[in-house]
Amino acid sequence: MQFSVLTIFPEFFDSFLSCGLMAKALEAGVVSVTRINPRDFATDRHHTVDDRPYGGGPGMVMGLPTLVSALRSLPRPGRMLMLSPAGRPLSQRFAAELAGEEALTLLCGRYEGIDDRMFDLFDITPVSVGDFVLSGGESAAACLMEAVSRLVPGFMGKDASAEEESFASGLLEYPHYTRPEVFEGLPVPPELLSGHHAAIAAWRRQRSLETTLARRPDLFDAVALSREDAAFVRGLPRARAGRNMHLGLVHGPVVLKDGKVGTVSLTNLDVHDIARVSRTYGLGGFEVVSPLRDQLALAARIVAHWREGPGLAANPDRAEALSLVRLHEGLDAALAAVTADHGREAALVATSAKGPATLSFAAARELIAARPTLVVLGTGHGLADEVLARADGILPPLRPFSDYNHLSVRAAAGILTDRLLGDVL
Repeated sequence: MQFSVLTIFPEFFDSFLSCGLMAKALEAGVVSVTRINPRDFATDRHHTVDDRPYGGGPGMVMGLPTLVSALRSLPRPGRMLMLSPAGRPLSQRFAAELAGEEALTLLCGRYEGIDDRMFDLFDITPVSVGDFVLSGGESAAACLMEAVSRLVPGFMGKDASAEEESFASGLLEYPHYTRPEVFEGLPVPPELLSGHHAAIAAWRRQRSLETTLARRPDLFDAVALSREDAAFVRGLPRARAGRNMHLGLVHGPVVLKDGKVGTVSLTNLDVHDIARVSRTYGLGGFEVVSPLRDQLALAARIVAHWREGPGLAANPDRAEALSLVRLHEGLDAALAAVTADHGREAALVATSAKGPATLSFAAARELIAARPTLVVLGTGHGLADEVLARADGILPPLRPFSDYNHLSVRAAAGILTDRLLGDVL
């Protein structure tokens, strides 16, 4: 693997390339690294590589003349990459893809960035090593070089080491232990001392699943789990985190078709389908709110038919879902019930297909992880302003850039719940 690194600080890489496996790989010829300083291609006596940005603003921008000359001087540039927080995320899969190249050229930006016309002149892929800003691309380039080099044949002393590391299977790696067997009262897990290879493999797999769920549950999106894996994860405490969340379906006060505020009728399908969503995602409960007592009585008969009546024998799964349904005359009663369930004051999160949003989905996930939360959806044409005004936050529309936001409340409940809890399994 040939790396060509364009940087105005070539000395940055001295330590990185002179120690550890990287130094051994260079010595063995497994990888080679050439550092090119764009200043060497400047034509003025100050070796200028930057200039003021058009349109004004702070900082300087790396200019085209020196960078273009530097790139065109390379006899074998290979695939060109620029380290940038706006780039494609560097993952293990992407690193493996890059490891299949014969040569890579890495552009290390500085200042406010690089003149964007560079992308018109060359086929360059921006790459990000994380959602943060660095002073330049050098440390990101070092990160990329190591991630890619480790996957080049001959780099690792034992190829199996790379195969068993974090992300190699799509999951985080299991914990490791070595001598002494007991240190300051802390023993090595007995499974690792058993000598039973199948038991050790099972223990490691379970710890890998456990660690991934606790620290990076999003990784499960790209991993095919066996039935045994799924059964194990379902039993972990984090997999039951959805119990902090309750769905609420408000029938009044809501916005009516004519724009006025009032109450709409309860729908049998809404109760059934949102209850099934709630059970599927392990929610704490499904709170149905209507100020009309005859509507609540109707809902009570529907629920009783499936939980206690003939429906229980005919479809026990439906009974299990409807066991989560509770009926309330007002939102205050629903909030009080959720608070009583958890022994802590519940947060109220509202939804709206129109906006404006005051709470991102990421922030809502953090809120649900930290405290009991009632997430309410409105029937009719959405929750009334008085409900939105009292909420601790309003979520963005599910399709904020669409010109058609008219999902059924049942569909919205399913999509919303998955967006908030999907990575918790």
